[in-house]
Amino acid sequence: AVESEEQVFAAARAVKASGGHILRGGAFKPRTGPHSFQGMGYEGVKLLSEAGREVGLPTVTEVMRIDQLEKVAQYTDCLQIGARNMQNFDLLKEVAKIGKPVLLKRGMSATLEEFMAAAEYILIGGNDQVVLCERGIRTFETALRNTLDLAVVPYLKERTHLPLVVDPSHAVGR
Repeated sequence: AVESEEQVFAAARAVKASGGHILRGGAFKPRTGPHSFQGMGYEGVKLLSEAGREVGLPTVTEVMRIDQLEKVAQYTDCLQIGARNMQNFDLLKEVAKIGKPVLLKRGMSATLEEFMAAAEYILIGGNDQVVLCERGIRTFETALRNTLDLAVVPYLKERTHLPLVVDPSHAVGR
């Protein structure tokens, strides 16, 4: 999450120093609880962009609504569609038109068929720059935030040409 100017610039320097190739940060943070930190919004998008430029890294941030798309795309190199919006088909269609790379996160209860169908919305909209992101799914287990479904890696590698990244952060903490 982009939480402050100091935090995002420190994070950018740390990512660069550790060999990272891209800076991802959430300026809009959709949360289950209405009293939880919801992000810095457009100010956070701009800070992320500035921090990325300072250290020479492209940036990725989430866009949650169609009306945010143009402004967010102006400041970021790659648009993220978060788990909660993976099946927002109108948003997927509009993201396809922007022409920027898209990081598509699997919904917390989405089947693999639904995940690939969401990617297809972007692909048939004319954007072939889609990266799939497995981030864990909701299961009956309560000790963990999410269960990281590593079985999807070989499954998706067999069934799609799209690149895939695994984000373990949702499965290891609260």
